[in-house]
Amino acid sequence: MDEQGEVKVRNPWHKPLCIVLTAFIIGGIITMVAVSVVQNKPLPQKYKYGIVLDAGSSHTSVFIYEWPAEKENNTGMVQQKHTCNVKGKGISSYYANPDGAGKSLHECMLDAKQRIPAQRYSETPVYLGATAGMRLLKMEDETASEKVLASVEHSLKTYPFSYQGARIISGQEEGAFGWITVNYLSEKLNKPTGTLGALDLGGASTQITFVPQQQIESEDNSIDFRLYGNDYHLYTHSFLCYGKDQALKLSMGKKLESTPAADKTDPIELRDPCFNPGYNYTKTVQSVFDTPCMNEVKMPNGNFSHVGVGDWSQCQQSIRKVFDISHCEYSKCSFNGVFQPSIDGTFGAFSAFFFVMDFLNLTSDSLASAKQTLATHCSTPWKKLVENHPKIKQKYLSEYCFSGTYILTLLEDGYNFTSDNWKDIQFIKKIGDSDAGWTLGYMLNLTNMIPAEAPDTPLMPYGGYVTLMLLFTVFIVVLLILAYMHFRQSTRKGQKDII
Repeated sequence: MDEQGEVKVRNPWHKPLCIVLTAFIIGGIITMVAVSVVQNKPLPQKYKYGIVLDAGSSHTSVFIYEWPAEKENNTGMVQQKHTCNVKGKGISSYYANPDGAGKSLHECMLDAKQRIPAQRYSETPVYLGATAGMRLLKMEDETASEKVLASVEHSLKTYPFSYQGARIISGQEEGAFGWITVNYLSEKLNKPTGTLGALDLGGASTQITFVPQQQIESEDNSIDFRLYGNDYHLYTHSFLCYGKDQALKLSMGKKLESTPAADKTDPIELRDPCFNPGYNYTKTVQSVFDTPCMNEVKMPNGNFSHVGVGDWSQCQQSIRKVFDISHCEYSKCSFNGVFQPSIDGTFGAFSAFFFVMDFLNLTSDSLASAKQTLATHCSTPWKKLVENHPKIKQKYLSEYCFSGTYILTLLEDGYNFTSDNWKDIQFIKKIGDSDAGWTLGYMLNLTNMIPAEAPDTPLMPYGGYVTLMLLFTVFIVVLLILAYMHFRQSTRKGQKDII
Protein backbone atom coordinates (compact mmCIF):
# COMPACT_ATOMS: atom_id res chain seq x y z
CA MET A 1 0.00 0.00 0.00
CA ASP A 2 2.87 2.40 0.83
CA GLU A 3 4.39 1.86 -2.64
CA GLN A 4 1.05 2.56 -4.28
CA GLY A 5 0.73 5.79 -2.24
CA GLU A 6 4.00 7.06 -3.63
CA VAL A 7 2.91 6.63 -7.28
CA LYS A 8 2.45 10.03 -9.06
CA VAL A 9 0.94 10.85 -12.44
CA ARG A 10 3.58 12.36 -14.76
CA ASN A 11 2.73 15.75 -16.23
CA PRO A 12 1.71 15.03 -19.85
CA TRP A 13 3.43 18.31 -20.95
CA HIS A 14 6.71 16.66 -20.09
CA LYS A 15 6.21 14.06 -22.75
CA PRO A 16 8.51 14.60 -25.77
CA LEU A 17 5.58 14.58 -28.20
CA CYS A 18 3.80 17.43 -26.37
CA ILE A 19 6.97 19.46 -26.23
CA VAL A 20 7.56 19.00 -29.97
CA LEU A 21 3.95 19.91 -30.82
CA THR A 22 4.10 23.03 -28.68
CA ALA A 23 7.36 24.08 -30.32
CA PHE A 24 5.83 23.55 -33.76
CA ILE A 25 2.74 25.63 -32.86
CA ILE A 26 4.80 28.52 -31.55
CA GLY A 27 7.24 28.26 -34.46
CA GLY A 28 4.35 28.15 -36.93
CA ILE A 29 2.77 31.27 -35.47
CA ILE A 30 6.06 33.15 -35.54
CA THR A 31 6.66 32.00 -39.12
CA MET A 32 3.14 33.07 -40.16
CA VAL A 33 3.62 36.56 -38.75
CA ALA A 34 7.12 36.90 -40.22
CA VAL A 35 6.03 35.73 -43.68
CA SER A 36 2.97 38.02 -43.65
CA VAL A 37 5.00 41.07 -42.69
CA VAL A 38 7.80 40.37 -45.18
CA GLN A 39 5.42 39.36 -47.98
CA ASN A 40 3.24 42.44 -47.62
CA LYS A 41 5.74 45.11 -46.65
CA PRO A 42 6.06 48.01 -49.12
CA LEU A 43 8.81 47.29 -51.61
CA PRO A 44 11.04 49.93 -53.18
CA GLN A 45 8.95 51.56 -55.90
CA LYS A 46 9.77 50.91 -59.53
CA TYR A 47 8.47 53.63 -61.80
CA LYS A 48 7.45 53.92 -65.42
CA TYR A 49 7.49 57.20 -67.30
CA GLY A 50 5.73 59.08 -70.06
CA ILE A 51 6.54 62.35 -71.87
CA VAL A 52 3.98 64.72 -73.40
CA LEU A 53 4.90 67.90 -75.28
CA ASP A 54 2.27 70.62 -75.19
CA ALA A 55 2.95 72.61 -78.35
CA GLY A 56 0.80 75.66 -77.67
CA SER A 57 0.37 78.86 -79.60
CA SER A 58 2.78 80.93 -77.50
CA HIS A 59 5.23 78.31 -76.16
CA THR A 60 5.95 74.60 -75.82
CA SER A 61 6.17 72.75 -72.51
CA VAL A 62 7.56 69.25 -71.93
CA PHE A 63 5.81 67.27 -69.17
CA ILE A 64 7.33 64.14 -67.61
CA TYR A 65 4.91 61.82 -65.82
CA GLU A 66 5.70 58.86 -63.58
CA TRP A 67 3.69 56.07 -61.99
CA PRO A 68 4.41 52.91 -59.96
CA ALA A 69 5.10 50.18 -62.49
CA GLU A 70 2.87 47.60 -60.77
CA LYS A 71 -0.14 49.89 -60.18
CA GLU A 72 -0.57 51.86 -63.35
CA ASN A 73 -4.34 51.32 -63.55
CA ASN A 74 -5.20 52.73 -60.13
CA THR A 75 -6.68 56.22 -60.12
CA GLY A 76 -4.51 59.01 -58.77
CA MET A 77 -1.31 57.03 -59.30
CA VAL A 78 0.13 58.96 -62.25
CA GLN A 79 1.87 62.13 -61.13
CA GLN A 80 3.84 64.88 -62.81
CA LYS A 81 7.55 64.48 -62.18
CA HIS A 82 8.95 67.51 -63.99
CA THR A 83 8.15 70.30 -66.44
CA CYS A 84 10.53 71.99 -68.86
CA ASN A 85 9.50 75.11 -70.78
CA VAL A 86 11.04 75.30 -74.23
CA LYS A 87 12.78 78.61 -74.90
CA GLY A 88 11.23 80.79 -77.56
CA LYS A 89 7.77 80.91 -79.08
CA GLY A 90 5.47 78.06 -80.05
CA ILE A 91 6.31 75.74 -82.93
CA SER A 92 3.79 77.48 -85.21
CA SER A 93 6.06 80.55 -85.17
CA TYR A 94 8.63 78.54 -87.17
CA TYR A 95 6.45 78.43 -90.30
CA ALA A 96 9.18 80.23 -92.28
CA ASN A 97 11.97 78.11 -90.75
CA PRO A 98 10.53 74.62 -90.05
CA ASP A 99 13.88 73.13 -89.02
CA GLY A 100 14.00 75.54 -86.09
CA ALA A 101 10.87 73.97 -84.60
CA GLY A 102 12.57 70.61 -84.04
CA LYS A 103 15.83 72.16 -82.87
CA SER A 104 14.02 74.26 -80.28
CA LEU A 105 13.08 71.09 -78.35
CA HIS A 106 16.66 69.90 -77.88
CA GLU A 107 17.44 71.41 -74.47
CA CYS A 108 14.26 70.15 -72.80
CA MET A 109 14.60 66.67 -74.32
CA LEU A 110 18.15 66.41 -72.97
CA ASP A 111 16.74 67.42 -69.61
CA ALA A 112 14.23 64.54 -69.91
CA LYS A 113 17.10 62.10 -70.51
CA GLN A 114 18.72 63.17 -67.26
CA ARG A 115 15.52 62.77 -65.25
CA ILE A 116 14.44 59.36 -66.50
CA PRO A 117 16.51 56.23 -65.67
CA ALA A 118 18.37 54.92 -68.72
CA GLN A 119 16.88 51.43 -68.33
CA ARG A 120 13.42 52.97 -68.84
CA TYR A 121 14.23 54.90 -72.04
CA SER A 122 12.98 52.32 -74.54
CA GLU A 123 9.60 51.91 -72.82
CA THR A 124 8.94 55.60 -72.18
CA PRO A 125 6.36 56.91 -74.69
CA VAL A 126 6.74 60.39 -76.16
CA TYR A 127 3.72 62.26 -77.52
CA LEU A 128 3.50 65.74 -79.01
CA GLY A 129 0.15 67.44 -79.23
CA ALA A 130 -0.11 70.76 -81.04
CA THR A 131 -3.04 73.00 -80.22
CA ALA A 132 -4.65 76.18 -81.51
CA GLY A 133 -1.51 77.86 -82.83
CA MET A 134 -0.93 74.99 -85.24
CA ARG A 135 -4.64 74.80 -86.04
CA LEU A 136 -4.46 78.40 -87.21
CA LEU A 137 -1.28 77.75 -89.19
CA LYS A 138 -2.92 74.78 -90.89
CA MET A 139 -5.88 77.00 -91.85
CA GLU A 140 -3.52 79.60 -93.31
CA ASP A 141 -0.79 77.38 -94.82
CA GLU A 142 -1.27 73.62 -94.59
CA THR A 143 2.06 72.88 -96.27
CA ALA A 144 3.94 74.98 -93.72
CA SER A 145 2.16 73.21 -90.84
CA GLU A 146 3.11 69.82 -92.27
CA LYS A 147 6.76 70.86 -92.53
CA VAL A 148 6.78 72.06 -88.91
CA LEU A 149 5.29 68.76 -87.71
CA ALA A 150 7.81 66.82 -89.82
CA SER A 151 10.62 68.80 -88.19
CA VAL A 152 9.52 68.03 -84.63
CA GLU A 153 8.92 64.40 -85.57
CA HIS A 154 12.45 64.06 -86.96
CA SER A 155 13.87 65.70 -83.84
CA LEU A 156 11.94 63.56 -81.34
CA LYS A 157 12.95 60.34 -83.11
CA THR A 158 16.62 61.10 -82.40
CA TYR A 159 16.12 60.60 -78.65
CA PRO A 160 16.19 57.12 -77.05
CA PHE A 161 12.52 57.15 -76.06
CA SER A 162 9.56 55.40 -77.66
CA TYR A 163 8.27 58.01 -80.11
CA GLN A 164 4.48 57.74 -80.48
CA GLY A 165 3.65 60.59 -82.81
CA ALA A 166 3.20 64.33 -83.23
CA ARG A 167 -0.11 65.71 -84.39
CA ILE A 168 -2.50 68.63 -84.19
CA ILE A 169 -5.24 67.78 -81.71
CA SER A 170 -8.75 69.10 -82.20
CA GLY A 171 -10.33 71.66 -79.93
CA GLN A 172 -12.85 69.06 -78.77
CA GLU A 173 -10.01 66.71 -77.79
CA GLU A 174 -8.21 69.50 -75.95
CA GLY A 175 -11.32 70.25 -73.91
CA ALA A 176 -12.13 66.58 -73.20
CA PHE A 177 -8.57 65.67 -72.15
CA GLY A 178 -8.44 68.70 -69.86
CA TRP A 179 -11.66 67.46 -68.23
CA ILE A 180 -10.13 63.98 -67.77
CA THR A 181 -6.99 65.48 -66.20
CA VAL A 182 -8.72 67.57 -63.53
CA ASN A 183 -11.13 64.78 -62.60
CA TYR A 184 -8.40 62.11 -62.59
CA LEU A 185 -6.15 64.17 -60.33
CA SER A 186 -9.12 65.03 -58.08
CA GLU A 187 -9.93 61.29 -57.91
CA LYS A 188 -13.53 61.86 -58.94
CA LEU A 189 -13.72 59.32 -61.78
CA ASN A 190 -14.25 56.28 -59.54
CA LYS A 191 -16.50 57.96 -56.98
CA PRO A 192 -20.27 58.53 -57.01
CA THR A 193 -19.86 62.25 -56.28
CA GLY A 194 -20.11 64.84 -59.03
CA THR A 195 -17.31 65.68 -61.45
CA LEU A 196 -15.52 68.96 -62.06
CA GLY A 197 -16.17 71.00 -65.17
CA ALA A 198 -13.07 72.22 -67.03
CA LEU A 199 -12.34 75.75 -68.26
CA ASP A 200 -9.16 76.15 -70.30
CA LEU A 201 -7.78 79.35 -71.77
CA GLY A 202 -4.74 79.51 -74.02
CA GLY A 203 -3.30 82.09 -76.33
CA ALA A 204 -5.38 81.14 -79.37
CA SER A 205 -8.39 79.18 -78.08
CA THR A 206 -10.57 78.56 -75.06
CA GLN A 207 -12.44 75.39 -74.05
CA ILE A 208 -15.40 74.62 -71.81
CA THR A 209 -16.27 71.02 -70.84
CA PHE A 210 -18.71 69.65 -68.26
CA VAL A 211 -21.39 67.03 -67.58
CA PRO A 212 -24.71 68.82 -68.26
CA GLN A 213 -28.07 68.14 -66.63
CA GLN A 214 -29.97 68.66 -69.86
CA GLN A 215 -29.85 67.07 -73.30
CA ILE A 216 -27.04 68.13 -75.62
CA GLU A 217 -28.76 69.53 -78.70
CA SER A 218 -25.67 69.67 -80.93
CA GLU A 219 -23.81 66.46 -81.80
CA ASP A 220 -20.64 68.46 -82.47
CA ASN A 221 -20.54 69.38 -78.78
CA SER A 222 -21.03 65.87 -77.42
CA ILE A 223 -18.43 63.29 -76.41
CA ASP A 224 -18.76 60.06 -74.42
CA PHE A 225 -16.32 58.25 -72.13
CA ARG A 226 -16.56 55.08 -70.06
CA LEU A 227 -14.04 55.35 -67.24
CA TYR A 228 -13.74 53.13 -64.14
CA GLY A 229 -17.13 51.57 -64.80
CA ASN A 230 -18.95 54.92 -65.15
CA ASP A 231 -20.40 56.44 -68.33
CA TYR A 232 -19.84 60.16 -68.87
CA HIS A 233 -21.78 62.18 -71.43
CA LEU A 234 -19.85 65.43 -71.82
CA TYR A 235 -20.64 68.77 -73.35
CA THR A 236 -17.52 70.36 -74.81
CA HIS A 237 -16.69 73.21 -77.15
CA SER A 238 -13.51 74.94 -78.20
CA PHE A 239 -13.58 78.51 -79.50
CA LEU A 240 -10.72 79.00 -81.92
CA CYS A 241 -9.52 82.64 -82.05
CA TYR A 242 -10.85 83.30 -78.54
CA GLY A 243 -7.68 82.63 -76.57
CA LYS A 244 -6.47 85.76 -74.82
CA ASP A 245 -3.82 86.69 -77.43
CA GLN A 246 -6.07 86.26 -80.46
CA ALA A 247 -8.98 87.93 -78.66
CA LEU A 248 -6.74 90.94 -78.05
CA LYS A 249 -6.03 91.13 -81.77
CA LEU A 250 -9.73 90.79 -82.57
CA SER A 251 -10.58 93.60 -80.20
CA MET A 252 -7.80 95.88 -81.41
CA GLY A 253 -8.63 95.10 -85.04
CA LYS A 254 -12.22 96.21 -84.62
CA LYS A 255 -11.03 99.42 -82.95
CA LEU A 256 -8.51 100.12 -85.73
CA GLU A 257 -11.12 99.47 -88.37
CA SER A 258 -13.32 102.21 -86.91
CA THR A 259 -10.51 104.67 -86.04
CA PRO A 260 -9.60 106.82 -89.08
CA ALA A 261 -6.40 108.81 -89.20
CA ALA A 262 -6.65 112.56 -88.69
CA ASP A 263 -4.75 112.95 -91.93
CA LYS A 264 -3.78 110.42 -94.59
CA THR A 265 -0.12 111.07 -93.87
CA ASP A 266 -0.49 110.80 -90.08
CA PRO A 267 -0.43 107.47 -88.28
CA ILE A 268 -3.65 106.24 -86.70
CA GLU A 269 -3.97 106.96 -82.98
CA LEU A 270 -5.72 104.10 -81.25
CA ARG A 271 -6.98 105.29 -77.87
CA ASP A 272 -7.42 101.99 -76.05
CA PRO A 273 -9.42 101.79 -72.77
CA CYS A 274 -7.94 98.33 -72.11
CA PHE A 275 -4.40 99.67 -71.62
CA ASN A 276 -3.19 101.75 -68.71
CA PRO A 277 -3.08 105.57 -68.96
CA GLY A 278 0.36 106.76 -70.03
CA TYR A 279 0.97 103.68 -72.17
CA ASN A 280 2.01 104.91 -75.64
CA TYR A 281 3.81 102.78 -78.23
CA THR A 282 4.03 102.84 -82.00
CA LYS A 283 3.10 99.48 -83.54
CA THR A 284 2.62 98.09 -87.04
CA VAL A 285 -0.88 97.31 -88.22
CA GLN A 286 0.51 94.04 -89.55
CA SER A 287 1.33 92.90 -86.00
CA VAL A 288 -2.39 92.94 -85.24
CA PHE A 289 -3.71 91.51 -88.49
CA ASP A 290 -1.16 88.70 -89.02
CA THR A 291 -3.64 85.96 -88.14
CA PRO A 292 -6.45 84.04 -89.91
CA CYS A 293 -8.73 85.17 -87.06
CA MET A 294 -8.73 88.65 -88.66
CA ASN A 295 -9.85 87.63 -92.14
CA GLU A 296 -13.22 89.36 -91.76
CA VAL A 297 -11.75 92.62 -90.49
CA LYS A 298 -10.58 95.20 -93.03
CA MET A 299 -6.90 95.98 -92.46
CA PRO A 300 -5.75 99.59 -92.71
CA ASN A 301 -2.18 100.31 -93.79
CA GLY A 302 0.93 101.57 -92.00
CA ASN A 303 1.63 102.05 -88.32
CA PHE A 304 -0.49 103.24 -85.44
CA SER A 305 0.07 104.83 -82.06
CA HIS A 306 -1.32 102.61 -79.32
CA VAL A 307 -2.36 104.96 -76.52
CA GLY A 308 -3.69 103.68 -73.20
CA VAL A 309 -6.77 105.31 -71.68
CA GLY A 310 -7.33 102.96 -68.74
CA ASP A 311 -11.13 102.90 -68.49
CA TRP A 312 -12.41 99.49 -67.36
CA SER A 313 -16.07 100.10 -68.20
CA GLN A 314 -15.25 101.20 -71.77
CA CYS A 315 -12.80 98.29 -72.04
CA GLN A 316 -15.52 95.77 -71.26
CA GLN A 317 -17.86 97.41 -73.76
CA SER A 318 -15.22 97.09 -76.49
CA ILE A 319 -14.52 93.43 -75.60
CA ARG A 320 -18.23 92.57 -75.79
CA LYS A 321 -18.10 93.44 -79.48
CA VAL A 322 -15.98 90.34 -80.23
CA PHE A 323 -18.83 88.10 -78.99
CA ASP A 324 -21.79 87.67 -81.31
CA ILE A 325 -24.90 87.00 -79.24
CA SER A 326 -27.38 88.13 -81.87
CA HIS A 327 -28.56 84.69 -82.97
CA CYS A 328 -29.13 81.21 -81.52
CA GLU A 329 -30.78 78.24 -83.24
CA TYR A 330 -30.94 76.21 -80.02
CA SER A 331 -32.75 76.54 -76.72
CA LYS A 332 -29.62 78.13 -75.23
CA CYS A 333 -26.31 79.42 -76.59
CA SER A 334 -23.03 80.80 -75.34
CA PHE A 335 -21.98 83.08 -78.22
CA ASN A 336 -21.46 82.97 -81.99
CA GLY A 337 -24.54 80.74 -82.24
CA VAL A 338 -22.90 77.85 -80.35
CA PHE A 339 -25.19 75.65 -78.25
CA GLN A 340 -24.42 75.49 -74.55
CA PRO A 341 -26.56 73.90 -71.82
CA SER A 342 -27.03 75.60 -68.47
CA ILE A 343 -23.91 75.77 -66.32
CA ASP A 344 -23.97 73.07 -63.67
CA GLY A 345 -21.58 72.05 -60.87
CA THR A 346 -18.11 73.18 -59.87
CA PHE A 347 -15.50 74.16 -62.46
CA GLY A 348 -11.73 74.16 -62.46
CA ALA A 349 -10.37 77.11 -64.47
CA PHE A 350 -6.74 76.65 -65.44
CA SER A 351 -3.94 77.74 -67.79
CA ALA A 352 -4.28 81.47 -68.59
CA PHE A 353 -7.45 81.67 -66.50
CA PHE A 354 -5.31 81.02 -63.43
CA PHE A 355 -2.17 82.94 -64.38
CA VAL A 356 -4.01 86.19 -65.18
CA MET A 357 -6.38 86.02 -62.22
CA ASP A 358 -3.55 85.06 -59.87
CA PHE A 359 -1.46 88.07 -60.92
CA LEU A 360 -4.45 90.34 -60.33
CA ASN A 361 -5.24 88.64 -56.96
CA LEU A 362 -8.73 87.74 -58.16
CA THR A 363 -8.73 83.96 -57.68
CA SER A 364 -10.97 84.09 -54.59
CA ASP A 365 -12.96 87.29 -55.16
CA SER A 366 -16.66 87.59 -55.91
CA LEU A 367 -17.64 88.80 -59.37
CA ALA A 368 -18.52 92.28 -58.10
CA SER A 369 -15.27 92.57 -56.15
CA ALA A 370 -13.27 91.37 -59.16
CA LYS A 371 -14.78 94.12 -61.31
CA GLN A 372 -13.86 96.78 -58.77
CA THR A 373 -10.29 95.49 -58.49
CA LEU A 374 -9.91 95.42 -62.26
CA ALA A 375 -11.24 98.96 -62.59
CA THR A 376 -8.54 100.10 -60.15
CA HIS A 377 -5.83 98.15 -61.96
CA CYS A 378 -6.79 99.49 -65.39
CA SER A 379 -6.75 103.08 -64.16
CA THR A 380 -3.29 102.72 -62.60
CA PRO A 381 -0.77 104.88 -64.52
CA TRP A 382 1.52 102.84 -66.75
CA LYS A 383 4.66 104.35 -65.23
CA LYS A 384 3.58 103.36 -61.72
CA LEU A 385 2.66 99.84 -62.89
CA VAL A 386 6.14 99.36 -64.36
CA GLU A 387 7.75 100.61 -61.14
CA ASN A 388 5.65 98.19 -59.07
CA HIS A 389 6.52 95.19 -61.28
CA PRO A 390 10.05 95.72 -62.62
CA LYS A 391 10.72 92.01 -63.23
CA ILE A 392 7.74 91.40 -65.51
CA LYS A 393 8.20 91.91 -69.24
CA GLN A 394 6.40 95.07 -70.26
CA LYS A 395 4.55 93.34 -73.08
CA TYR A 396 2.90 90.96 -70.63
CA LEU A 397 2.40 93.63 -67.98
CA SER A 398 0.64 95.94 -70.42
CA GLU A 399 -1.95 93.30 -71.34
CA TYR A 400 -3.24 92.39 -67.86
CA CYS A 401 -5.99 95.00 -67.92
CA PHE A 402 -7.30 93.58 -71.19
CA SER A 403 -6.75 89.93 -70.21
CA GLY A 404 -8.47 90.26 -66.82
CA THR A 405 -11.42 92.12 -68.34
CA TYR A 406 -11.62 89.61 -71.16
CA ILE A 407 -11.74 86.68 -68.71
CA LEU A 408 -14.57 88.23 -66.70
CA THR A 409 -16.48 89.07 -69.88
CA LEU A 410 -15.93 85.60 -71.38
CA LEU A 411 -17.12 83.85 -68.23
CA GLU A 412 -20.07 86.15 -67.55
CA ASP A 413 -21.32 87.17 -71.00
CA GLY A 414 -19.90 84.26 -72.99
CA TYR A 415 -20.34 81.18 -70.79
CA ASN A 416 -23.23 82.62 -68.73
CA PHE A 417 -21.76 82.45 -65.23
CA THR A 418 -23.49 84.77 -62.78
CA SER A 419 -22.79 86.40 -59.41
CA ASP A 420 -24.61 83.47 -57.79
CA ASN A 421 -22.46 80.67 -59.25
CA TRP A 422 -19.19 82.60 -59.57
CA LYS A 423 -18.10 80.88 -56.34
CA ASP A 424 -18.30 77.55 -58.20
CA ILE A 425 -15.27 78.52 -60.31
CA GLN A 426 -11.97 77.38 -58.79
CA PHE A 427 -8.94 79.03 -60.41
CA ILE A 428 -6.26 76.35 -60.22
CA LYS A 429 -2.71 75.88 -61.43
CA LYS A 430 -1.99 72.43 -60.00
CA ILE A 431 -3.85 69.59 -58.36
CA GLY A 432 -1.36 68.01 -56.00
CA ASP A 433 1.99 68.19 -57.79
CA SER A 434 0.55 68.00 -61.31
CA ASP A 435 -0.43 70.87 -63.60
CA ALA A 436 -4.05 71.13 -64.60
CA GLY A 437 -4.24 70.90 -68.40
CA TRP A 438 -4.94 68.53 -71.25
CA THR A 439 -1.57 66.74 -71.43
CA LEU A 440 -2.07 64.18 -68.65
CA GLY A 441 -5.52 63.24 -69.93
CA TYR A 442 -4.07 62.89 -73.42
CA MET A 443 -1.39 60.43 -72.25
CA LEU A 444 -3.82 58.48 -70.06
CA ASN A 445 -6.16 58.06 -73.01
CA LEU A 446 -3.50 57.01 -75.51
CA THR A 447 -1.91 54.51 -73.11
CA ASN A 448 -5.30 53.11 -72.00
CA MET A 449 -4.27 53.65 -68.40
CA ILE A 450 -7.83 54.44 -67.30
CA PRO A 451 -9.76 51.17 -67.69
CA ALA A 452 -13.36 51.19 -68.90
CA GLU A 453 -14.29 49.04 -65.92
CA ALA A 454 -13.43 49.75 -62.29
CA PRO A 455 -10.15 48.04 -61.30
CA ASP A 456 -10.12 45.38 -58.59
CA THR A 457 -9.07 46.59 -55.18
CA PRO A 458 -7.61 44.64 -52.22
CA LEU A 459 -9.94 43.46 -49.46
CA MET A 460 -8.27 45.90 -47.10
CA PRO A 461 -5.27 48.25 -47.14
CA TYR A 462 -1.81 46.93 -46.27
CA GLY A 463 -1.74 48.50 -42.80
CA GLY A 464 -5.15 47.07 -41.93
CA TYR A 465 -4.13 43.63 -43.14
CA VAL A 466 -0.97 43.54 -40.99
CA THR A 467 -2.87 44.83 -37.95
CA LEU A 468 -5.54 42.17 -38.36
CA MET A 469 -2.92 39.42 -38.68
CA LEU A 470 -1.14 40.60 -35.54
CA LEU A 471 -4.40 40.71 -33.58
CA PHE A 472 -5.28 37.19 -34.65
CA THR A 473 -1.77 36.03 -33.70
CA VAL A 474 -1.99 37.61 -30.26
CA PHE A 475 -5.46 36.11 -29.84
CA ILE A 476 -4.17 32.62 -30.67
CA VAL A 477 -1.18 32.98 -28.35
CA VAL A 478 -3.44 34.13 -25.49
CA LEU A 479 -5.75 31.16 -26.07
CA LEU A 480 -2.78 28.80 -25.98
CA ILE A 481 -1.53 30.32 -22.73
CA LEU A 482 -4.99 30.09 -21.16
CA ALA A 483 -5.35 26.49 -22.34
CA TYR A 484 -1.93 25.65 -20.94
CA MET A 485 -2.71 27.24 -17.57
CA HIS A 486 -6.05 25.48 -17.36
CA PHE A 487 -4.53 22.13 -18.33
CA ARG A 488 -1.70 22.54 -15.84
CA GLN A 489 -4.12 23.43 -13.07
CA SER A 490 -6.26 20.42 -13.90
CA THR A 491 -3.18 18.17 -13.91
CA ARG A 492 -2.03 19.33 -10.50
CA LYS A 493 -5.52 18.81 -9.08
CA GLY A 494 -5.57 15.31 -10.54
CA GLN A 495 -2.18 14.56 -8.97
CA LYS A 496 -3.40 15.64 -5.53
CA ASP A 497 -6.52 13.54 -5.85
CA ILE A 498 -4.45 10.47 -6.71
CA ILE A 499 -1.97 11.08 -3.91
